[in-house]
Amino acid sequence: MLSAKRLGVWTKVFLATTTATSVTGFFFPVDHFLPSHAVGIVSLIVLALAISAHYRVWRRTYAIAAVIALYLNVFVLIAQLFLKVPSLKALAPTQSDPPFQITQLVVLVLFFVLGILAAIKFPRTGPPVPENSRTTRN
Repeated sequence: MLSAKRLGVWTKVFLATTTATSVTGFFFPVDHFLPSHAVGIVSLIVLALAISAHYRVWRRTYAIAAVIALYLNVFVLIAQLFLKVPSLKALAPTQSDPPFQITQLVVLVLFFVLGILAAIKFPRTGPPVPENSRTTRN
């Protein structure tokens, strides 16, 4: 997205696998509503916007929504790593400890900056920029 190029198949793979990840998270047996369910619901809403924007060629909207969807996946990944990896769990056993919070903050800032850059690089609307097109000045 930072190069304003369409990556056709890779975009479809990203949207399909990220949607599948969010949907399948609801099939695990639980007896009450968990924070992971809230993240999954938000992720599915953002993905619906991203998919709609992608097919309507709203490139800036797609860029922002796709970055948010990817951030939510990484957010859950970090939470799972701090739960499952013994050395990380020792650093932040309750996930409210500074190593966990600092990691999540750094990742949030990184994705915020990348989201802004992607939104700036993509035109607001219009036809997609072909991957091999180059403009030259005479």
